[in-house]
Amino acid sequence: MPFSLCITQFVILNLFQDNAQPSHVILKQVQDDAANICPFTCEASVVTAPIIITAEMGKADQAWANGLRRAHYPADRNMVDAHITLFHHLPPGHIAEVKARLAALAAECTAPKARLSDLMQMGGGVAYRVESPELLSIRDALAEAFRGLLIPQDQARPRLHITVQNKVEPTIAKALYETLSSNFQPRSLSIYGLAAYYYRGGPWEQIGRWAFRG
Repeated sequence: MPFSLCITQFVILNLFQDNAQPSHVILKQVQDDAANICPFTCEASVVTAPIIITAEMGKADQAWANGLRRAHYPADRNMVDAHITLFHHLPPGHIAEVKARLAALAAECTAPKARLSDLMQMGGGVAYRVESPELLSIRDALAEAFRGLLIPQDQARPRLHITVQNKVEPTIAKALYETLSSNFQPRSLSIYGLAAYYYRGGPWEQIGRWAFRG
């Protein structure tokens, strides 16, 4: 299926789900398939941690980014793998909807094309900028589906990036930025799927991962 059509089909499913009974049955079937951790009623009743949604990288790119993060992130603060954040904070009471929508969208769409376009200096850190109109389209579709649930930070389109250093002195960050920039060449980046995690103030707790079609 062409990439633009998978987004269109996902939006149509959202409209059906909001306004008609037939898609409600479809969404329930997807929810049942997405329940890969514990039943929705169990999760929603006992979990208070917010939900983070990320785009998952392919294995080789994930290993590369993790290696840079281990090398340059303060060890006592490096509690998660390298990641591409799409949403920072969704309410845990909507875990059933989150799982169902991620599963439905991943099942309809092939992996979005993406590339590392340049480096970003972020005061006390360094990141690689990710350029991907297709991934942003996926994010836009999810943002529309999650309307009314988004915190202000998640209401605007993000600057997609992979952080490899943070929470260091600006001079240290600047030195790494210059080092990494000196031999950087834009290149393609593999995007594998979507993932959701609970944020509990330390290491993230994985809720589920959904590979893109194909």
